[in-house]
Amino acid sequence: MRKFLEVAGFLLLVQGIGGLVHEWTGWFGLWTVVHRLGVLEGHEVFASIVLAVAGGAVLIASDRVVKK
Repeated sequence: MRKFLEVAGFLLLVQGIGGLVHEWTGWFGLWTVVHRLGVLEGHEVFASIVLAVAGGAVLIASDRVVKK
């Protein structure tokens, strides 16, 4: 479970940071998810920030999971 949370947190964090970089510079257009969803049109920066914060929270939570 810990490894799954680490991978999920990392992917969320990368998508959030990549979405912000794409909004500010136009780079990383091929692999960011936020700008591809029509529902989020006009709210891409907010959604990217939420993804990055959620990814950081999941990464922090993965450190607190007890190994068995």
